[in-house]
Amino acid sequence: MTNSTQQPLTPELIDLTNEPETKQEAIESLLNLAVEAGRVQNRERALEALQDREAEATTGVGMGIGIPHAKSEAVVSPTIVFTRATDGIDFDSMDDEPVRLLFMLLVPAAGGDEHLEMLSSLSRSLMHEETRTDLLEANSVERVESIILEAVE
Repeated sequence: MTNSTQQPLTPELIDLTNEPETKQEAIESLLNLAVEAGRVQNRERALEALQDREAEATTGVGMGIGIPHAKSEAVVSPTIVFTRATDGIDFDSMDDEPVRLLFMLLVPAAGGDEHLEMLSSLSRSLMHEETRTDLLEANSVERVESIILEAVE
């Protein structure tokens, strides 16, 4: 694992092939990518943190976007994971619209406000229809990676 502790998003954290069909499936599949990439040491603890956060308020923020996120001791380094559901899935979104773009933000418990900064940057860039369209139409992991990294920098 070279610089994966610096970069919050790397190609192995982007899945453009397996589209989730439910909210739970989306959360689990995104978390699995983080675990496989060595970003999460304890899957169950990370899942519990994500579900606790989801129980507080939905992370379906509207405009077809879901951003499940959590802060946990189980997380090794700040991480962004991405997938999409072209047909949309019910994510209990604030606007009752199906979610098509799914981002998971995970940060170590000692991460301070890092996740809030990532969440804020990502949310701001996703307000732009062009960014959302680019992510839906991107046909390579590299293209998705560059769009998201540009959004959070």
